[in-house]
Amino acid sequence: MKRILSLAVAASIVLAPAAFAAVSDEDFAALREQLAAVSSRLDELAEENARLRAAQNQTDTAISEVRTTVAEIPAASETWTDRVKLDGDFRYRYEHIDPQGSSSRTRTRIRARTNIKAKVADNIDVGFGLATGGDDPVSTNQTLGGGGSSKDVVLNLAYVDWEAADGLHIFAGKFKNPLTRVGGQPLTWDSDWTPEGLAVKYQRDRFFVNAIGTYLEGDSRQRSKNFSWGGQFGANAVVGDVALLGGIGYYSIPSKGRTTTFGDPTDPGDFFGNTAVEAGGLACGTTADTECSYLYDYDLMQVFGQASFEVGQWPALVFFDYVNNSDPSDNNTGWILGTKIGSARDRGQTQFTYYYADKEADSLLGLVTDSDFGGGGTDSKGHWLQFNYGVNKSWTVGAQYFINEVDITSGSKSDYNRLMIDMQWKWK
Repeated sequence: MKRILSLAVAASIVLAPAAFAAVSDEDFAALREQLAAVSSRLDELAEENARLRAAQNQTDTAISEVRTTVAEIPAASETWTDRVKLDGDFRYRYEHIDPQGSSSRTRTRIRARTNIKAKVADNIDVGFGLATGGDDPVSTNQTLGGGGSSKDVVLNLAYVDWEAADGLHIFAGKFKNPLTRVGGQPLTWDSDWTPEGLAVKYQRDRFFVNAIGTYLEGDSRQRSKNFSWGGQFGANAVVGDVALLGGIGYYSIPSKGRTTTFGDPTDPGDFFGNTAVEAGGLACGTTADTECSYLYDYDLMQVFGQASFEVGQWPALVFFDYVNNSDPSDNNTGWILGTKIGSARDRGQTQFTYYYADKEADSLLGLVTDSDFGGGGTDSKGHWLQFNYGVNKSWTVGAQYFINEVDITSGSKSDYNRLMIDMQWKWK
């Protein structure tokens, strides 16, 4: 800039001699002094600009070093509260059971569950859960009474969840059931059943695979030792405004000739609707105190699907599930067909659910299917209705009503009605 200004002044002198002729020596000297002062100031500004650039470079270097340091801080520096998650729920239930041919029954029950999940590595979670209840594999309810006696709390979950690859989870221990249950309803598996063994869940784009290997009895000294396995393959799709989910499944539960893995092997009721026989092929219970065993294996083929959409402002879905056991030649089919309308996840929201189910005696393993429908197990059919109302985000009140027929295969078919009124609180 200094050079440009000097050239401009010189050009003015050359191009305008007449003007300079009229200028006195004193004025010209003053002009030269002013020009020198401007030149000196320009030198100072150039030096100051250089200093500012150097300081800016140092600042940029420091910021870069801080960013690098922050990025290199290991995850282990997080506090334990950043790596541990808690959740749970509490339910208070009134129940009225009215089976045909027997006295009706009323009772009040509670269920409380709490779960802890810790992230021990970027791709590994370890979980642990406690629940009320006893050793029933499909219920964590506790009936109130006994003079205010203390109630049992049991181990409900204990597992590791390893994300071995993007979308691929491998579970080991005692974990929540990873198998898909359309509509959230328990045809094949009760919602409280937490399998023990190994499992895999894999989701890629629209497709999913769920697989499980579970020890119904893992002790080789037990006659009822049982390792069962199975899996599902399915896909999701969106057609217009409808979200579709569907799939197939297969499960191998070797039980023929083995005793029940839970309960009294001399009690026909502890085979939960499945056909059991004494030695020699006599029906279970024919001879007092005689051990029984399952008559069939449970090699189950499954087809399931659901469609989700909106009815006005209401979320809705319809669903079905069909299962066939290939070992017996009859009484080997189970199915469910239902719908759900609305949601009760927030204040003032309502939800209505309905399904019809038919569970023939040897269509499913009775031990792990729904413990409430028809009193639990198989050999039952009928209706189920539920209504829920959201008091707020964590509190729901609702009612369930079962209109069922039971003991169909034996020829002594009877009605079974059951009402449940629930208040439930969830937290996380």
